Amino acid sequence: MPGMLRENLDRNFGFLLNDVARLLRTVYDRRVADLGLTRAQWWVLTHLYRNEGVTQTELADTLELERPSLGRLLDRLEANGWIRREACTRDRRAKRVYLSQDVQPVMRRMRSIAAELREDALGGVDDESRERLIDTLLTMKANLMRAGAASTEEPVERRAVEAMGAAGGR
Repeated sequence: MPGMLRENLDRNFGFLLNDVARLLRTVYDRRVADLGLTRAQWWVLTHLYRNEGVTQTELADTLELERPSLGRLLDRLEANGWIRREACTRDRRAKRVYLSQDVQPVMRRMRSIAAELREDALGGVDDESRERLIDTLLTMKANLMRAGAASTEEPVERRAVEAMGAAGGR
């Protein structure tokens, strides 16, 4: 388009971060293929490894999956003996999800493959630069979490101000 600013998308942070994440997932898919895991399965197992005992709803939200889709996936993992679901003590309708003992050999292999992949991905990057990269990503994550929280709070605050105005409380 005439007059449109053209940026170098090869150096665009968002595109680059997405490309690296996509490549990490694709290479990991290939490396865990001999374990017989689909991406969806290893993704669920990895998130449970990171945060075991979450509810199915929390897990669906984290993985950005519809609850019925996650439910079917958990059914398959449970049939393999790799997870177990337990009723939540605070809400009997909710189910908490845990890794089973039977999945431990698979998880050890997955973690080993993940460590090898991280080393491959970070090849040629010195320890100080690695730590700086991790610190930068953690800062960005915190910034975005705050921005996300602020964007969800803003409509509530605006509605409260509008309600005060409608009630003559200006």
